[in-house]
Amino acid sequence: MTSSVRAALSEAADRLTAVGVESGRADAEALLAWVTGTPRSRLHALSCLSDEAEIAFRAALARRQRREPLQHITGRAAFRHLDLTVGPGVFIPRPETEVMAGVAIDELRSLVKTAAAEPLAVDLCSGSGAVAVAMATEAAGCRVVAVELSMQAADYASRNAAGSAVEVRCGDIADAVDDLVGQAQVVTANPPYIPMAAYESVALEARQFDPPLALWADDDGMQMVRTVAEVAARVLVGGGLVLCEHADVQGDSAPAVFAASGHWVDVRDCRDLAGRPRFVRARRAPRSSGEPGTITR
Repeated sequence: MTSSVRAALSEAADRLTAVGVESGRADAEALLAWVTGTPRSRLHALSCLSDEAEIAFRAALARRQRREPLQHITGRAAFRHLDLTVGPGVFIPRPETEVMAGVAIDELRSLVKTAAAEPLAVDLCSGSGAVAVAMATEAAGCRVVAVELSMQAADYASRNAAGSAVEVRCGDIADAVDDLVGQAQVVTANPPYIPMAAYESVALEARQFDPPLALWADDDGMQMVRTVAEVAARVLVGGGLVLCEHADVQGDSAPAVFAASGHWVDVRDCRDLAGRPRFVRARRAPRSSGEPGTITR
């Protein structure tokens, strides 16, 4: 049953493409690299697969043909410089979120250099902890609190955050950080924002395998965005930065949520790596003398 690597990859790529996987060749290579323990860049150095490797490869390929996400099969997901543990029950981090994380990291790095005290970032709807851990590891010297409602997802976040300056809290973002009122300099969030009416437009991998709690929102998709805006307004210092992801079709409606509240200035929308509207950024308006928190910039 021994097959050449070239033939196995060609057949696998064709089978994945036939069931609608757009990245058929790349996924086939990733699965073979995982099965053989060989970096993708070194697969060309393999001549033939052992019987054991071929059996394992075919089993993994069958799972991917059923549109199970590649990351669920391998148990790993890449995010910026991170190699994260993921699996059933946690939202798989997407490359489009990396831009938002980068803006938060730049802000925190600047604050680490100039602030007298340790900057605090709060990551709402944290999922696997991808954004939280990226902030903590790329902006050394800051503290990060990550909040996730799902116990299963929070467990993944805790594992990914092990050894970092991230505190993972399992709870509702509406009240899980009430002890941090007026203390944070940065708030990030990737809340559920997909209206159920858009169900058919969502990739099979997401709607069948990502946890529904991380995907689906109310009729206009703005319910959790509104909650993020309210919570961020409470926990941020005056001048603090909020970044909130949204769907590419919400480039007007999501910023409007922040602009309408009266708590925010410099509200604008930002694009992802593909040039699509992807996240709101805004600054907390200066607080009144009776509110906790002060302007830091």
